[in-house]
Amino acid sequence: MRIWVDADACPALIKEILYRAAERNQIHLALVANKALRTPRSPWIHLVQVARGFDVADGHIVNAVEPGDLVVTADIPLAAAVVEKGASALNPRGEFYSRENVRELLDIRNFMQSLRSTGVDTGGPAILSQSDRHAFAKQLDQFLARQRR
Repeated sequence: MRIWVDADACPALIKEILYRAAERNQIHLALVANKALRTPRSPWIHLVQVARGFDVADGHIVNAVEPGDLVVTADIPLAAAVVEKGASALNPRGEFYSRENVRELLDIRNFMQSLRSTGVDTGGPAILSQSDRHAFAKQLDQFLARQRR
């Protein structure tokens, strides 16, 4: 089992939670990004730097992910592809994507994108709150506990 992180857009506080979890649980954590990132020295944590370009990191994750892996991303199309491959996907706010909800979330995302393309200001995502970080840490811990069984 491996944890993959869509690292270009992942908040630093969420990465810190992931670093601690990888060390504590001795699980491989791969941060996939199109730029160099500072990561802790650890046999469990490594950076996969991919070429710059639209969805290059996403493509790498989709090609490498295996059933049972976990992908941390706020990117709904990436989450949909990961779930389709039998892996799990968790967003930085602590919400799991599933076969049951990812299609609906993708439809909402596409609708909002079409509104933005017509000039409608739909606002952006809310700032990651303390409760979001706690929810993420709790969901991550529960996922890892299930994997150990």
